[in-house]
Amino acid sequence: MSDLSVRLSVRLATAEDRPAVERLWLMFRHDLSGSAGVLPNPDGRFRSERLDAAFAEAGWAPYLFVSEGRPVGFAFVRGLTGPTRVLNSFFVVRGARREGIGSRAVREVALRHPGPWEVAFQYANEPAARFWRHVAAQLAPDAWSEETRPVPDRPDLLPDAWISFRVGPQPRAGASG
Repeated sequence: MSDLSVRLSVRLATAEDRPAVERLWLMFRHDLSGSAGVLPNPDGRFRSERLDAAFAEAGWAPYLFVSEGRPVGFAFVRGLTGPTRVLNSFFVVRGARREGIGSRAVREVALRHPGPWEVAFQYANEPAARFWRHVAAQLAPDAWSEETRPVPDRPDLLPDAWISFRVGPQPRAGASG
């Protein structure tokens, strides 16, 4: 484990954290734009519906990752009021990658919301595919699955890969809920 990972703090982002998360969001969207061919809006910003939802909508939670007093990433979780939590957006800055920060951050976020989880990624993003398979195997050895699903209302896009796993106590046989 690196020094950055040892000193990692994973916490709910507050309104005061939003400017830092917005800057990280731009880096995240920029990273994704390479594989998706997405350009920024005329004002230089990328779409931010998920960012806005994470800070404002019920059932969502924004998390900020901080190491050595510096923001190094974020996660947006949705589905907190439903049966399955979805890791909607996840990002670690390039200077902090390959340091164990991403795996540790996912684990800390998921453990705060036990139950079934899902995360989507694109097969063309090979580092993301490796990362999410590794994380699922860490969190739920022999108890995770991967499937391909079409992007809703976007037949022009390649399907997403979805990994599903469960964090926390397993339901008892015959138990409901």
